[in-house]
Amino acid sequence: MNLLQACTIIENARKDAILVATMGAMFAFDGIKAAQPRISSVPLMGGAASLGLGLAIAEPSRTIIVVDGDASLLMQLGGLTTVADRQPVNFVHFVVRNGAQFSGVANLATPADACVDYAGLAAAAGYRRTYRFENETALAAHIEEVLGCVGPTFVELRVVTPPPIPGAPMKMEIPDLQFQRMGMEARTLSAWLKDHAHG
Repeated sequence: MNLLQACTIIENARKDAILVATMGAMFAFDGIKAAQPRISSVPLMGGAASLGLGLAIAEPSRTIIVVDGDASLLMQLGGLTTVADRQPVNFVHFVVRNGAQFSGVANLATPADACVDYAGLAAAAGYRRTYRFENETALAAHIEEVLGCVGPTFVELRVVTPPPIPGAPMKMEIPDLQFQRMGMEARTLSAWLKDHAHG
């Protein structure tokens, strides 16, 4: 499956779950106009699981959906053990496995992609449930089960890597907006939660 297919399936099923997305997934959710409540883990690469855990603790009556990247997760593997230690029942952690950092731009190879087992790492850390999906049909068939089970839940998504843009690494810069985005979205999410507080 491709990233847009995976994110669309998640978005269509999440209802009022809080979405935390990073890197490529963040832009995919932008493309499909993902609704509130959501926040992007940028430029906090590798921090999506920890950001999601904080929300899971603060909002125990809401499902928290984290859509992480494989390279991002590798940057802060300790996030798996921190989540597992707290055992948030409302926490669903998707990891987009495309084997590349800065996918669609530089496509730098993710370390150990040929051998690492992300779902296995999560299970060993202490996540309650793990899944792997390689195509959109299987993901769509099981998404309600995934979002409905007692967490913490980990889902490894095998996603095709988009082709790189020739010369992009030398030309592209991160716009200032990306350094401001998480703060702006945090304020928007806070306001949304106040307006939609559970009685």
